[in-house]
Amino acid sequence: MEPLAPEFLEILVCPVSHKPLKQVGDWLVSTDAETRLRYPILEDGIPVMLAEEAETMSKDDWKAALA
Repeated sequence: MEPLAPEFLEILVCPVSHKPLKQVGDWLVSTDAETRLRYPILEDGIPVMLAEEAETMSKDDWKAALA
């Protein structure tokens, strides 16, 4: 998947924690260590920013994704 435009990524935040997001492959990963949520990006490049669609990452996976 192609990276999202930096200007677009700059304005997106996690809808739960309101922390910045980082694109990791086909996911947007919240930088919030407490929630460790990730949101899918659809094939057409549209992120699904709904809390009920988020997945909680393990601490190790979250740390590796943001490294």
